[in-house]
Amino acid sequence: MTTLLAQGMQLPPPPVMLAIGIVIFLAIGLHEYAHAKVADAAGDPTPSFYGRVTLNLTKHFELMGTIMIIFTSIFGVGIGWGKPVPMNPSKMRNPRWDHFLAVLAGPLTNVLLAAIFALVLRLVGGSELMRNEFFSSLLIYGVVINLSLCLFNLLPIGPLDGMWLLGTFLSEPMRLKWTRWNLTVGSIVFIAIILIGQLSNLHLISNIIYPPLEALFRFLTGSRLR
Repeated sequence: MTTLLAQGMQLPPPPVMLAIGIVIFLAIGLHEYAHAKVADAAGDPTPSFYGRVTLNLTKHFELMGTIMIIFTSIFGVGIGWGKPVPMNPSKMRNPRWDHFLAVLAGPLTNVLLAAIFALVLRLVGGSELMRNEFFSSLLIYGVVINLSLCLFNLLPIGPLDGMWLLGTFLSEPMRLKWTRWNLTVGSIVFIAIILIGQLSNLHLISNIIYPPLEALFRFLTGSRLR
């Protein structure tokens, strides 16, 4: 079994690249759609106003985040992000917890997608279908990239989902300071960590993500991540 963690610095063949592209399109697009849909269902008109409550997944992509996840999916653990969904918790029926659920919906969607790919992988594993390079890559990367995207977004730094989720459990003064720090200094630290990881051998984010990624991949597929 070949996964993105065994690709080294050599570009995968075209069928694998196509599989990666399809998985990324679904993983990022549905992640952001889930944010928008749950916020909209909670009474916040903001995502709808900006045209984000849509299954036209092209509306949910941000250039740099997309480039990042394509590059890192080929050469390491996939990390990246979509176009942030604008939300206004004050417009929601239960601002604190509805916003929490709207934020959590994105990572949970990636877990659901990973579970679907893993189920199909279990059902067809060892069959003739797995000899098809595109099909086998689609299933394997479908699990790995979705889990990677979920775990990456749960990191509590910068503009990532994890920052908002953790802030829910802080007192109001602390939450405001936490949010302000992450959207200013924290965002700079976040970008610096990513750049250092891509330009050196200090892959801090990958080192944090890989252990739970490996455990979740084994749990869902019954196979080791190699």
